[in-house]
Amino acid sequence: MLFTLTEIVLLSALTLSFLHQFYFYTRYMGGCLRNRKREKKEKHPLNPQTPGVSVIICAHNEADNLQNYLTHILEQDYPLFEVIVINDGSVDDTPHILEHYSRLYPHLRITFVPTGARIISSKKLGLTLGVKAAKYDYLLFTDADCTPAGKNWIREIMMRYDENTDMVLAYGAYFKEKTLLNRLIQYDTFFHALQFLGMAEAGKPYMGVGRNLSYKKELFITHNGFSNTLHLCSGDDDLFVNKVANKHNTRIVATPESITYSIPKTTWSDWLHQKRRHLHVSPYYNTKSKLLIGLEPLTRGAFYLLIILSLCLGGLYAALIALALWLLRYTFQLIIINLSAKRLKQKQFGLGILFFDILLPLLNLHILFWGRNKKKNKIQW
Repeated sequence: MLFTLTEIVLLSALTLSFLHQFYFYTRYMGGCLRNRKREKKEKHPLNPQTPGVSVIICAHNEADNLQNYLTHILEQDYPLFEVIVINDGSVDDTPHILEHYSRLYPHLRITFVPTGARIISSKKLGLTLGVKAAKYDYLLFTDADCTPAGKNWIREIMMRYDENTDMVLAYGAYFKEKTLLNRLIQYDTFFHALQFLGMAEAGKPYMGVGRNLSYKKELFITHNGFSNTLHLCSGDDDLFVNKVANKHNTRIVATPESITYSIPKTTWSDWLHQKRRHLHVSPYYNTKSKLLIGLEPLTRGAFYLLIILSLCLGGLYAALIALALWLLRYTFQLIIINLSAKRLKQKQFGLGILFFDILLPLLNLHILFWGRNKKKNKIQW
């Protein structure tokens, strides 16, 4: 007999986990590549119209960032838009900088979160005030520490709207630095962007990022905004998308000029705190979303574990098959991620994928089950 019973069981389980990983990468992670092909073939027609847009930014002690990046938004090449900045209790020079820019740019409007407002997340209150103040029907959200990739950022987002679209999801990247932490952040951010954009392209949207997100004002009002998440410190972006997005009303944009860039964390503790904040709301996703996104790290972990067991417990042929499946997975993983990175003009990945692919699920697992509540009460944004 060529294989023992143990080898048959191990290789069967390994093959199943491999097949799911293959399906996940081709069906979901390749969504941005399919979106490009569909737009080229006009299966996803672009809308040349330029309706008015309200860009909404919530700012808390963001004087330096506003001074560095706000003009990049105010000077977008788009015929009709306003920029609303909500000052959320800033004690730095944010008010003075906003007043200065408002004299130079008449389409900049300023409002503020009332002092002493009793709410867990003042950002949600600030964003709600911004939505109510918006004079246009289309809303585009970003953060004060973000800058668009180019002057056509608004135009790239708006071209994806049609008569059926109420929401457009886009990619929020981070500035590149030459550190291991930054490389990890780059991969983590890009992987999750390919995942949520790809799932939306496949008709299964489940989240978006508030630093690059657009939807109609009517959608916010119809679904009562953030009313069902006011007890949570965060979730103004992903939980709202998880509640209202579906395969009929949501589109994605995956072009280089549609991207925003933000300042990344520079210390491991700050980045882990950011991860805790993001993962803190994941248990509140709907059941379908949790099953869909939870199955991938589960089969990924099983795949690596079964590779190790096959090498340790199996014979030569079992070990060769296990290594062949590992090499095959790494190859299509490398191709899909790097083709997508090239499409979006992002830095490509090589052997680092092998390290990040194992490390990140373990970090997420640790935060979800042991570290999620460590700084829970200190999270305000």
